[in-house]
Order: sequence, then C-alpha cells, then structure tokens
Amino acid sequence: MGKIVLVVCDGLGDRPVKALNNKTPLEAARKPSLDYFAKNGITGLMHTINRGVAPGSDTSHLAIFGYDPEKYYFGRGPFEALGAGFELKEGDIAFRGNFAAIDSHKQILDRRAGRPENNETFVKAINGLKINNVTFFVVPGVSHRAAVVMRGKNLSSEVSDSDPHREGLSPLTVKPLNKNKSATLTSNALNKFLEKSRDILTTLPENAQRIKEGKPPANCVLVRGAGIFKKIPLFSERYNLKSACVAGGSLYKGVARSLGMEIIDVVGVTGTAETNLAGKFKTALQLLSTYDFVFVHVKATDVFSHDGDYLGKMKFIEKIDSAISVLKNSGALLVVTGDHSTSCELKEHTADPLPIMISGPGVRMDDVKTFSERACASGAMGHIKGLDLMPELINLLGKTELYGE
Repeated sequence: MGKIVLVVCDGLGDRPVKALNNKTPLEAARKPSLDYFAKNGITGLMHTINRGVAPGSDTSHLAIFGYDPEKYYFGRGPFEALGAGFELKEGDIAFRGNFAAIDSHKQILDRRAGRPENNETFVKAINGLKINNVTFFVVPGVSHRAAVVMRGKNLSSEVSDSDPHREGLSPLTVKPLNKNKSATLTSNALNKFLEKSRDILTTLPENAQRIKEGKPPANCVLVRGAGIFKKIPLFSERYNLKSACVAGGSLYKGVARSLGMEIIDVVGVTGTAETNLAGKFKTALQLLSTYDFVFVHVKATDVFSHDGDYLGKMKFIEKIDSAISVLKNSGALLVVTGDHSTSCELKEHTADPLPIMISGPGVRMDDVKTFSERACASGAMGHIKGLDLMPELINLLGKTELYGE
C-alpha cells in the first residue's frame, strides 16, 4: 500500500513584497528541492476553508485532514491541552493560557511575563485548585504558555476571554456569552480561580526573585479560546491509514492527537526558527516503514510573517528546502502546502489561497516547474478546498470506493 507524507508549512502563502521585486518570500527563495517536487508532480491553489475566509490554524488543519470544522471544531483550548499531553474527558472545558505580569494596580505589564525559560514552578502553585465543585488543571507549555482545564458538572464553553490582548489594560472579567445557567456557573468559577491564582502567584518566592533580577513576575494567568472537549472519529477509522505526527507546537500536536495520530517526539523540535528541521524530515522518512501517513508541521514560516520579517521567512523557506531533500527517493506521495496565508506586510492571516503540490507515484504531472503562489495558480490541480485534499490522496492510493455501479 502507498504511503503519504503531508508537510504543512504554517503561514506559507504571502503577498508580493516590494523589497523582493514584488515577489513573495516563497517566490524569492532559492528552493531547488521544492521546485524539483513541483516539476515532478501536480500543483494548484487551495483555500483551506473557503474563499474570502481567513482561517485559523486549528480549523484549517481539521479541514486539511478531511474533518469539516462546522461539525468537528470545538474550540482551540482543547487542542492546546491535548497537545501539551493532558488527558481530556468528555465535557472538560479547556483554554489557551498565558502567564503574564501585572502591576499593583492590576494592569498588564507583559502578557508573556518576560518569556520565562520554564513555568513549572508557577504551574505547580495553582494546579489542582478546586472552586465551586470545579477542579482546575493547569498544564505547562513552552515558556509563558499553559493550558487551563476545568472539570466538573454542567460546564459550558460559552464564556468570554480574560485576555485583553494588550499591555496597559487590566485582565478582563470573564462573562457568560448566553443566559444559560451553565455559562454563568462556568464564568463565576473561572473568575474566582483567576483571582485566587493571582493571589498565590504574587506571593511566590520565585516571583520575588524575578522582580529582584529586574524580570517581570509571572503573577497572573490570562485565558482565551474556550472550548469543550468532544471525541471525534479517528483518522485511522475514517481512512484506514496508520498515522503519525511530527510537530513542535502544542496546537498541531493537539489536533493530531484528537484524531488518534501518534505523536512522535524528535530532539530539538521546538516550533521556533531554531527547530531541528533536518531531524523532522529524517524522522518522517524513517516513520514510513511503520506508518502509512506522516504529518510534518513547520511553524516558523508563520512566526516570521507575524513579525513582518520577509527576509527571515524567505531564508527559512530555504532551510526547509534543504531539509526536505531527504524525501526525494522516499517512494511516498509527498504533499507540501500551508494551513493559511500570512502576510508579512499585514502581519496577520489572510484569505489568500495557498500553493499546494503533490509529487510521487501515480501523480499526473503538469507543466509547472517551480513551487510558488504564482506558478501553482496555473497547475492542473486547479483550485481546491481543504476538504478536497484527503479524498484526492485516497484516490491516488487507489483506495477510492466506487460511487454507483
């Protein structure tokens, strides 16, 4: 049976940059390997959700894997918790969380608390608190990041964020988004937890030491992206493919884990620009001996876009190109695309379509010679949606069921 490697370069698509002679970072990059795959494959453009929709990373990945977000998206928080290794139960409410620094007037000094090297001390201080018969679990992430999980009866994800997304403001009071008693119960318990957490974190010796060293204290938790955990059909059951995920970011591991993919840890894989790209792709090649479907996520293309660093994005694409060359003789179907476009000029996600290419056994090659937004616009794959991808890959594997007689 054929094998598949799906490579998603986060925020890969972009808009022309004047300083790059009106080329996108992908167009401007030197990328012989990616161009080789494009020349020996089929290309096109993809809207992961729909035309005119700027996708989030969570919804776009669901669509790429063939799961309609309208039916299966339950909020980002649960994906973050799953990606951090927490075992969620049906009905748990999960949030994305930041450890932040606030002053004596409860105004936010730093939403990321100076990006501490680790947050385990802060997590330990507030993990397991019980308020109003609700247990709060705090799951450590990288640096300032954490997931917050509420477990109890009659909880609701219909509550607002406490994160105002700006320094100089006070944390927001969480409010119910409807008149349902469950939403009111949830918001009341969460507000009490956040207040108690501030009290506990403020008195930690570690924060006193951070202040002494001139560092922002991690004395507040900000939450956003509430979601309720629900089990969804497994990837293996839907496609009869044994699957694995190689990623650094907790969100992407969380989406994969929710679908039953096995998470493969690789030394040096961080989800940053310093991530071990060579290790990612070498591991993907090795996994093909055991797995039918290998998902590789690369984050930093999106990070550079949000920073407005078009040269950094271009150079990082060149690093991806060098590392992905090990897959040239893998014998698998190789898919390379993004989850959404992120404009270096706007520093945010856009609704612009993404380049996509499929190279490998059984693929009808088109006349496209390079991998870029402009070149792929004339590819034989045409213009597809994210939900179209998995059916096409199943077709290329020769596993499509006959429609009719």
